[in-house]
Amino acid sequence: MTMRAEEIIYPTEAGLYCAPGDFHIDPLRPVPRALVTHGHSDHARPGHGAVMATRQTLDIMAIRYGEDFTASRQIAGGPTQIGDVTVSFHPAGHVLGSAQILITPDRGKAKGAPRILISGDYCRTPNPCCAPWEPVACDVFITEATFGLPVFRHPDPLAEAGRLIASMAEFPERPHLVGTYALGKAQRVIALARAAGHHGPIAIHGALKRLCDYHIEQGIDLGPLVSATDPGEAQLVLAPPSAFASPWVQRFRDPVLSYASGWMTVRARARQRGVELPLVISDHVDWPQLTRTIRELSPEEVWITHGTEDGLMRWCELEGIPARPLRLIGYEDEPE
Repeated sequence: MTMRAEEIIYPTEAGLYCAPGDFHIDPLRPVPRALVTHGHSDHARPGHGAVMATRQTLDIMAIRYGEDFTASRQIAGGPTQIGDVTVSFHPAGHVLGSAQILITPDRGKAKGAPRILISGDYCRTPNPCCAPWEPVACDVFITEATFGLPVFRHPDPLAEAGRLIASMAEFPERPHLVGTYALGKAQRVIALARAAGHHGPIAIHGALKRLCDYHIEQGIDLGPLVSATDPGEAQLVLAPPSAFASPWVQRFRDPVLSYASGWMTVRARARQRGVELPLVISDHVDWPQLTRTIRELSPEEVWITHGTEDGLMRWCELEGIPARPLRLIGYEDEPE
């Protein structure tokens, strides 16, 4: 018996479902058993009967949703048999605890069945706040395409942090408010600012504190952090972008508004947000990384979960790689 990839994993209303293992990956609604790639709330939702993920992702879900976010937790260790497949988790380089999930069918029951790699969200640019992306051999590569157009070519993130530090030196009397989502981006911007030479206190909005504390517990040095409620002499302040549209921002006199995101490549987005200092710092692969990854993994097929599907579909067509969009709805950047 030969089993095709479409029989092993396919989209459902709840998200990607692995039939021979009877589990969902990053499900969009509560399911009996979920395998979760990382802790961003568009991938990691509460209410499942059982959740398998890396230890750090399980910790992050407990911080965000409470200890009872699931009835049962299982830490992803080495290869694990679930039903008629073996699953293994491999670093994705996206945020702390993020993983790609490799599904290997029991080839004694399904001769020649393909190995399927679900990448979740991933990034190949070195990030001091998480384990680096790991190449994993596969037959079917399921990839995101958040920045799946040639226009998205992200600059060196340390150089972007250098622009932030230079602006702070040019306008020492103005606080610099940087919009960052709470998991991953906030900690990465702090680490980059430190690497770029800023060693003074950095003020953080209360919405960022618990996850910053967790990164510090995991051995990630973020330097001195203070509350944005009482920033003292701190010139650099991090907050969720939604705070910029609230009365909270009015406590800062003549601030330089900034936002750290791969979307800051699109200047119109920066103008719409009123961003004076756009920082192109992304936790996703850009176009060169995305296409290089596919070439290096050399899968027999590429499936695209979400993002700019048409651009990547066209590139795969020109490269002679069979590809198809899954058109999953509900996976975007971390909500603000």
